[in-house]
Amino acid sequence: MVGRLARRGVSLMGTAELSVIGRSSGEWRSIPVNPLAFEGADYLVSARGHSQWVRNMRAAGGGRLTLGRKVRHFTAVELTDAEKPAVLRTYLERWGWEVGRFFDGVTATATDEELLAAAPRHPVFRITGER
Repeated sequence: MVGRLARRGVSLMGTAELSVIGRSSGEWRSIPVNPLAFEGADYLVSARGHSQWVRNMRAAGGGRLTLGRKVRHFTAVELTDAEKPAVLRTYLERWGWEVGRFFDGVTATATDEELLAAAPRHPVFRITGER
């Protein structure tokens, strides 16, 4: 239901629609995501791991976020695993109720070491600019 509503421009708790150019098709591919504002920057976290949108984002270097009628075209940089623990902790504080099952028992109260161990399974992108 969240995905269907997000695609129609209705946000539940801040969910947005991410669109990225497909690396093979060259066509826009869209999926609902949970953007995260953290320490003055915006992030996209892949709770489900190295998914198709992650692979497309790596190839395209950016995409667009749609929230209601607002569309933001952006560029993005992928974080290293060492940079992820604080972002993942904040993401789990905000969205753990929805995505926690994809983190294999790692929660917002996990140690930095546990978050660092989970980091390779969860790509994180910092939105760096407007396109």
